[in-house]
Amino acid sequence: MIIDSHCHLNLLPEEKVGTVDEVIAHAKENGVERMMCVAIHPDQWPEVLALADQHPEVYATIGIHPCEDPELVLDEAAMIEAASHPKVLAIGEIGLDYYHFEADSDMTWQHQRLRQQVQIAKQLQKPVVIHTRNSTPDCLRILQEEGAEAVGGIMHCFVEDLATAEQAMAMGFYISFSGIVTFKNAKELKTVAKAIPLEKMLVETDSPYLAPVPYRGKTNQPAYTRYVVEEIAHLKGLPPEQVAQATTENFKRLMKIDKELI
Repeated sequence: MIIDSHCHLNLLPEEKVGTVDEVIAHAKENGVERMMCVAIHPDQWPEVLALADQHPEVYATIGIHPCEDPELVLDEAAMIEAASHPKVLAIGEIGLDYYHFEADSDMTWQHQRLRQQVQIAKQLQKPVVIHTRNSTPDCLRILQEEGAEAVGGIMHCFVEDLATAEQAMAMGFYISFSGIVTFKNAKELKTVAKAIPLEKMLVETDSPYLAPVPYRGKTNQPAYTRYVVEEIAHLKGLPPEQVAQATTENFKRLMKIDKELI
């Protein structure tokens, strides 16, 4: 079994990949039995929860992405209510992102939003799914200051260096690799993937974005998680089945899934 630890089923263009039912069926044909659908805005929370209710293969997260409107006020009560749904495994996608803002912009609002959501995750005892872009030192510092190690989480779509991965792993975070690790020019990331212990790794698509080789440039979907598994197996000199099993067990351990996934 392979688990896609990060996808956006609600954003997949049906005209390119088919219905959600078809996407899930295609995923299963490629060994991807479960997937976690990640919400990035309060408007998405109901549709992501509905997908989780309708499909036993789908789990959900509840969060506000750092690039969402700075004027958006986090309704903590609404987030807690949504995140209390039994199929919501984590709080995310949350974090910091400076890439889309001017270099001298005041990012206090992003810091505060991240702190609020980590606090909610701790209250609910759910891990966090972290997005960081051009902001990693601040992101790691805030996670440390807020005691995120109490719940742990996922460093989603990891593209940083080994030292950053080690800091995150020291706080109980797992390092999740996307299709980027299959890109020919991702030489440094391949080195990092080779060095990180298998017991601290997860795999994902971030679909519909970042399709792996051999589908680079096309619409991504959960079925393509198998290519991430195969690349990591190649880098580590392991059978793909071993990587699939290990990353599945890692996901279940982090999300406190003690029984067989249903």
